[in-house]
Amino acid sequence: MADHDSTPSSLAIVPLSSSKENLTARIADLSESKSELLTRIQSLKQDMQNWRSKLDTQVKVYRNELSELKKTLNVEVEQLRTEFQELKSTLQKQKEEVTTGLKNLGINDTPEATETEASKVGDGAVQLETPKSS
Repeated sequence: MADHDSTPSSLAIVPLSSSKENLTARIADLSESKSELLTRIQSLKQDMQNWRSKLDTQVKVYRNELSELKKTLNVEVEQLRTEFQELKSTLQKQKEEVTTGLKNLGINDTPEATETEASKVGDGAVQLETPKSS
């Protein structure tokens, strides 16, 4: 803080008026320094408040963007689920149509029917190959 020696000998050497002037000058310097520091602190507080406001605004923007992206993603996932379900249904119908068509032609595409047909062909008759289902 103060840069003066408080021993009695140093006080005796400096005249009282000079000491008072130095003290007054030092107080004025400290007051000016205090004022500058307070101004700087206020400026920093304002900067911090502005920064927080900008940050809050940016966070809101990012949250809104993320929310929109999430909604879009959910819609796309639901569309894919629907498309896969439709594809599954279509494939099941096609499988049923092929199975029905094969049965109408006298060829069964079921594992039990294939085993039965194979056991019937033990007497040297010609065996027709049936398509294997995967």
